[in-house]
Amino acid sequence: MSEHPLSRSAILAPFACRPEETRGRLHAEPESGTRSPFQRDRDRIIHSAAFRRLQYKTQVFVYHEGDNFRTRLTHSLEVSQIARSIARVLGLEEDLAESLALAHDLGHTPFGHAGEDALQDVLAQFGGFDHNAQSLRVVTKLERRYIQFDGLNLTWETLEGLVKHNGPLTGPLAAPREDDLPGAITEYVGRHDLELKSYASAEAQAAALSDDIAYNNHDIDDGLRAGLFTIKDLADVPLVGPVFHAVIKEHPDADFSLHIHEAVRRMIGMMIIDCIDETRRRVAEFKPRSAGDVRSLKVPLVSFSDAMRANDRALKKFLFPNMYRHFTVNRMTSKGRRVVKDLFTLLFAEPGCLPPEWRRLTDGAGTAKTARVVADYIAGMTDRFALDEHRRLFDMQEKP
Repeated sequence: MSEHPLSRSAILAPFACRPEETRGRLHAEPESGTRSPFQRDRDRIIHSAAFRRLQYKTQVFVYHEGDNFRTRLTHSLEVSQIARSIARVLGLEEDLAESLALAHDLGHTPFGHAGEDALQDVLAQFGGFDHNAQSLRVVTKLERRYIQFDGLNLTWETLEGLVKHNGPLTGPLAAPREDDLPGAITEYVGRHDLELKSYASAEAQAAALSDDIAYNNHDIDDGLRAGLFTIKDLADVPLVGPVFHAVIKEHPDADFSLHIHEAVRRMIGMMIIDCIDETRRRVAEFKPRSAGDVRSLKVPLVSFSDAMRANDRALKKFLFPNMYRHFTVNRMTSKGRRVVKDLFTLLFAEPGCLPPEWRRLTDGAGTAKTARVVADYIAGMTDRFALDEHRRLFDMQEKP
């Protein structure tokens, strides 16, 4: 493919993905005269129904608990901003990094990880449930916007990054798994090889690290504002405690909310700078000359330093009991799990209760095919729709 007229390849690093070198789409399409292949991917993701529904899908708090808490949509936008910043400095393909950041949560269920855990339980004998595999299923099958094909027909590079953003899935470099590779992934790579044994592009790695930066820092923000823990509780957490201490010392009379904003923005900046510095060090060490060289490395190219990885682990260790397992969060996630399990149990046994466009995809009560159709239907729900659907199906006074 010749260089696209809007390509920025002249300013890209040699190891960046180049739109004119894309491996293309599963279904061949004419190229756009105004957008590069990766820009089209980004636009298709933004215009998808799954992306719009992220507005009412939980990050940690259920949608009605407050308008200022983050949702999957606001989180995805924040990840995108960070990913573009990192990509720009490192000379990576910004549009690809942005596409991956915007798409990475498309497969999440309502009620956050509680919904995913519930679907994993009820689908245990039917291949289980994995939100990363569901993201692939959304963009390759469930989105129906085009006459010529199902899904969004995204480029190979975007699909590869979506599936492998946490690293290789098979082979000696893959992290150990307690279960088999999700069926949605094995089914798709059987007809469109995403090379699961290697690392993904540097752009995918940048998007994955941006996800870590965003949710760690913004969970601190949301947790403090919700009163789940205090600034004092964070005093002994590496990086976080010293940053808050410095902010309060420099601005003792500032409002509590401004202390939070200032500390979070400093920590995001520090993590971004650490990522850039460490990646540059690795570039100097490994000297990749192409995107293929990045994929063939035995370690990620885009990474935190050892010190920042330790800080990241310490922060996650703090957030797990103090936020994700706080009793008020536990109560809400328990309700979410019950809603998802109730919906699945009923619709799996009585697929005639599904909307017509979903019911015709099933093949009777209690089958593996019906289980997956019901899972797709529930996984696509927002928190609000799931609660409403639960009332419609279980409350005799609600209209169907």
